Amino acid sequence: MRIIKRFGIVFLAAWLAGCSTVQTVGGEKLAGTANWALLPFANHTETPQAGLRAEAIAASLLRGQGVARLQTYPAGLVVETLLEPADRQLADKAMAWAREQGVRYAVRGEVNEWRYKVGIDGEPAVGLTLQVLDLNDGRVVYSAVGGKSGWSREALSAVAQKLMKDMVAGIPLTK
Repeated sequence: MRIIKRFGIVFLAAWLAGCSTVQTVGGEKLAGTANWALLPFANHTETPQAGLRAEAIAASLLRGQGVARLQTYPAGLVVETLLEPADRQLADKAMAWAREQGVRYAVRGEVNEWRYKVGIDGEPAVGLTLQVLDLNDGRVVYSAVGGKSGWSREALSAVAQKLMKDMVAGIPLTK
């Protein structure tokens, strides 16, 4: 009986290690055929360029979901710095650029966790937020937040892609 209990506890712990949580808000239908822009993702981690990695994943998944006209902000807007105010300045500049381009919807995000956990197994762990803004009136029309951890032999980028896929799939697009 003890062996069955131990096996059950080990199985439950292993199952929970691969869990993810995603919460979304927003049900307004968004036109996939409108002009869209991908804005910078703020990196709130100690991992260099985690925001850029998340942006690349988001861009690919948005196109696959049906966002036909997706533009990305110009690289010239990015200023390398370790200070947080630069993130806000970059976001403001990117938003102004998107409005100049006649963009209807802008996608932005934040990376809150992007690492391998410390320990024997070193499981990958990712935490992201994603927002879609209607630039006509500045409203957030879709918002998602999620976290996911993977198995010890799973790539961090694969865990991030799975989480982002769940978040992007919730965007209520019309074709």
